[in-house]
Amino acid sequence: MPVTENSNDANQSGADVLQLDDSGKLRHLLTLQHLDERHITALLDHAETFLTEPGQAAARQETLRGKTVANLFFEASTRTRASFELAAKRLGADVLNLDLNTSSQQKGESVLDMIRTLQAMQVDVFVLRNAETGLAAKVASQVAEHVSVLNAGESDVSHPTQGLLDVFTIRRHLGRIAGLTVAIVGDIAHSRVARSASEALVTMGAAEVRLVSPASLAPDPRTVSPHARVLHNMDDGLRGADVVMALRIQKERFSDRDGVPGAEQYFRDFGLTRERMRLAADHAIVMHPGPMNRGVEIESSLADGERSVIWDQVRNGVAIRMAVLSAVCGTHS
Repeated sequence: MPVTENSNDANQSGADVLQLDDSGKLRHLLTLQHLDERHITALLDHAETFLTEPGQAAARQETLRGKTVANLFFEASTRTRASFELAAKRLGADVLNLDLNTSSQQKGESVLDMIRTLQAMQVDVFVLRNAETGLAAKVASQVAEHVSVLNAGESDVSHPTQGLLDVFTIRRHLGRIAGLTVAIVGDIAHSRVARSASEALVTMGAAEVRLVSPASLAPDPRTVSPHARVLHNMDDGLRGADVVMALRIQKERFSDRDGVPGAEQYFRDFGLTRERMRLAADHAIVMHPGPMNRGVEIESSLADGERSVIWDQVRNGVAIRMAVLSAVCGTHS
């Protein structure tokens, strides 16, 4: 859920840890909340250099040769983990993927001790995904000066590289972010994707961010950015929008909270369909961070149709993560 700069959640998730070093270079990426337009634009521009056309060889460099990247995923992930791994390898880094379900973490070793152990093995970048709010910032505050921490998804608080790839995808298809109206639809209350995407969109000058959800899945009004509108009606949310992003809703939400509509009703009231998209602008694009629950959040024909840029989001995610890794490793300003 998008937040104001004074949110306690935001402070716990990295606002108190400096992400830039004394020279202004990106050292950690924990949140997008305190990155300005200049830094985000630089990352988007650099990501462009890593894109190749489908069917062509993937972009490769050796700029991270001699560096080691450790992917520490305490939550299951396919897209984000694979994307970070491919990004690091395509830049020439050594990559360590730990199976944390069978690691010493299960034997009682603390996360910080694990970090110190791997740091002693000369790991340069830790990519961390965890359900604990504030863990990435805690790790970043403890690592050596030459080591970087990248947040690959934190509780329901932040997912900064997803936010970057979302605005990157929008810019590539619509040519700009400034002045656009973006509707984000779904479980806003629990969505780190909605939070990070909203932060990036506001920073890049979006005219309006609409957060559309059932009332039972809406964010706490005290944490919503003044630049965002909370809506509970799909027609109001989609009308005239330039971008419509559906969010994944976890199926357990349908049974564990009062007032959450069942899957069929959710699709009737908040599912994205070709018919509903007629309310959006003629040029509007359709997005989804994945994985999709087809027939719940989005109609299959729309997900695979001409308006959809969902698979471009996946491709763009590797380029964005290559740009971020290059930035924190000092190979690009």
